[in-house]
Amino acid sequence: MKELLMRPQYLMNRSGQKIAIRAKDRGHTLMLFFAGVIILSILSFCCLGVNWGRLASRSPQILEVFWKLGHISLDQADLVFVSLFETISIAVLSLLYSLLLGIVFGMFAARNVFGIPALSVFVQSFFSFLRAVPTPIWVLLMLVCIGIGPEAGVAGLCVHTTAFFTKSFAQSFEEIPDETLEAIEATGAGKVIVFMNAVLPAAFSQIVAWCGMRLEVNFSECAILGMVGAGGIGFVIANSIQGYDFGTAGLAILLVFLTAFLIERMFIAVKRIFK
Repeated sequence: MKELLMRPQYLMNRSGQKIAIRAKDRGHTLMLFFAGVIILSILSFCCLGVNWGRLASRSPQILEVFWKLGHISLDQADLVFVSLFETISIAVLSLLYSLLLGIVFGMFAARNVFGIPALSVFVQSFFSFLRAVPTPIWVLLMLVCIGIGPEAGVAGLCVHTTAFFTKSFAQSFEEIPDETLEAIEATGAGKVIVFMNAVLPAAFSQIVAWCGMRLEVNFSECAILGMVGAGGIGFVIANSIQGYDFGTAGLAILLVFLTAFLIERMFIAVKRIFK
């Protein structure tokens, strides 16, 4: 068996030529991987103390709840749609504000824009701290500072989204060849002019891709954060489920799924345009 794994495997390319693919130690590596997964799973179950008997006895209730959610009710459709638009507005506003801030801070975080390593390390370290704190915590802090409402959701999402964009945009900016920047600087252009006229246009397609991915994340997080008082459709879902109004909750959940799917398809089409 070991000799079989050591033997090179072949694939055929379009020209009919054989390409050797060596699978040395592949079986050993896979065995170690699966063994690690099993060990970690056992340790996790032990730490969580999962009551399998209770889970098995209540499994039929899960199917019952999903059956009730499938009986969609339109009695509160106006409230659901208003909450959905509020959720989309929170996601879009937090994305736009964070986009602008991410471009600015990403310019300072990139090592090749200003050429000051200490500045790049400081900015990246600071936003790594902001990014390490989960979004719900930032929203809860904003709820304490601002109060219950969509404003707290926008502010809390902006903190984490800006930290995400700062890192992502900085990586995109750093992919611009140094020779290109040096050639433009040789004409007498300043750092900001070079960034606006060379770095930012070159990274535009990547920025669009990052924005599309983050809008999906922000919308999903908005649906969750509404359950803690940040407004939006999550608040409607939480209240409907707590009041056993599963028909309204089912309608809200269905609209969340459809909206997330449409956002994904929209940005796939946008990315094709800018390729």
